[in-house]
Amino acid sequence: MSIVKINVLQVPAEQREVLEKRFASRAGSVENSDGFEWFELLRPVEGTDQYLVYTRWRSEADFQAWMEGPMKAAHQRGGADGAPQQKPAASGSTLWSFEVVQQAAPKAADGQ
Repeated sequence: MSIVKINVLQVPAEQREVLEKRFASRAGSVENSDGFEWFELLRPVEGTDQYLVYTRWRSEADFQAWMEGPMKAAHQRGGADGAPQQKPAASGSTLWSFEVVQQAAPKAADGQ
């Protein structure tokens, strides 16, 4: 079964818009990676300043290959067009790892 990686980002209120714009501008950077299955950026709605970056992968090896390849290269490149690397929008992060042991999807309605 798949694995899930959740990056928990501490994001001060004044940096929320910056973080969301950066993720929007990276569209497509992970989607073509071998073994990639799903991505979601989850915005907190109450009681916390933690954003969750949810990704699902076919295997730990696929995730590690992405981390050591495209992800590492993107972070080393810095800003767009050779501009200096931007200050992080998050003030801290923690990576959670899970194995998917059960899953469910909506059932199709009868007659469809």
